[in-house]
Amino acid sequence: MGVYANFTRLTSENKAIAMPKHSEKLVQRLNRIEGQVRGIRRMLEEDRYCIDVLNQILAVQAALGKVQEKVLKSHAASCVEDALTTGDTVEQRQKFTELVALFGKYN
Repeated sequence: MGVYANFTRLTSENKAIAMPKHSEKLVQRLNRIEGQVRGIRRMLEEDRYCIDVLNQILAVQAALGKVQEKVLKSHAASCVEDALTTGDTVEQRQKFTELVALFGKYN
């Protein structure tokens, strides 16, 4: 994506970095996912067939996976790419470590 919003954030070392602007399409996708989750809650309240509920849960997980993929690509194309172009090995290592820690945390 490589498009930056009009704001920055500070890293843990108080270094200002521009944050990538996430597209309206991602917000729309999340709104659809939110509706799917509400639908799953309704299905459970109505004691719907387990396989139907599980099918909807899997659909939500797949949709969230697509959002995750797009945010990760945006991060790689902006934050990680910026760290690589600076030549700052400390910053490069930090970006790599952040990703490893993040994915290790939930797997």
